Formats: sequence, structure tokens, C-alpha cells
Amino acid sequence: MTNSPDAGRHFEQRIRNELDELMTLSEETAKDRAPVQLDQQSVGRLSRMDAIQGQALAQASDQRRQARKVALEMALRRLEAGEFGDCVDCGEPISPKRLEIDPAAALCITSAQSSA
Repeated sequence: MTNSPDAGRHFEQRIRNELDELMTLSEETAKDRAPVQLDQQSVGRLSRMDAIQGQALAQASDQRRQARKVALEMALRRLEAGEFGDCVDCGEPISPKRLEIDPAAALCITSAQSSA
């Protein structure tokens, strides 16, 4: 499946679409990750704590997005190198169903289970 040109284009498009979505989400939430600046005269202690907690959640979400972005970019490199769909650990083919679920998957099930 992953060896055919159609499959390659399919996965490349899925990966690029997800990368675009991640970039859009990151841009949309940049304000939420910015340092919290509150007027201490007009905002109570609980409101400040809520704002700081919201900022921390937004930063954690962005870190997860960045990690996913790296995984997707690596999948694109494997696709361009003709190695997409092969386990980076053992070289065996990754199940097409696994790739449909997560096109950034770099390990087959056996390798993923043994590394866990």
C-alpha cells in the first residue's frame, strides 16, 4: 500500500494537512501562551491564578503540538526518502491500518511494544 504512488500522495497530503492545522492552532493560541499581565488593582487573586493556570495549559498544549509537528516532518522525510511505511527499528513494514491511524508512526507494533 505505501509503495504505490497513490498511497504516497495520500499520506503526504494527510501529513501536510495536519501540519497546516497545527500551525494554525499555534498561531491562534499564541496570545494564550503569552506572559500573564494583570492589573493587580482590579483583578483578584483567584482571577490571577486562573489566568496563570490557563497560560500553563496553553503552553503545554503548544509543546504537544510542536512534538507532533516534529514527528510529522520526520514522516515526510521518510516519505521523500522512500522509507515511509518501514519500521525505523527493525525495517519490517508498518501495518497500513496503523499508518491510516497515525501517518507519523515510525515503528511497527512489535518494535513499539518492545520499546515500551
